[in-house]
Amino acid sequence: MISMAITTIQISKELLEELKSRKMYDKESYEDVIRDLLEDSMELSEETKKRIKLAEEDIKAGRIYSIEDVKKELGI
Repeated sequence: MISMAITTIQISKELLEELKSRKMYDKESYEDVIRDLLEDSMELSEETKKRIKLAEEDIKAGRIYSIEDVKKELGI
């Protein structure tokens, strides 16, 4: 069970509108919106950095498939 602290913060109307615009759906909580924003600013793990580097090498070496190639392969 997650322990929740209930608090009130003061933010400008402009920031409130920005947070509202970032909601993925109407009932999404501001906590979820803020967590998503914080996650975006967190440092990537070493494993993620390694996988990104490998993906970049695949792209440079031409080991990629376009959406059209995948659709053809799957018969879509």
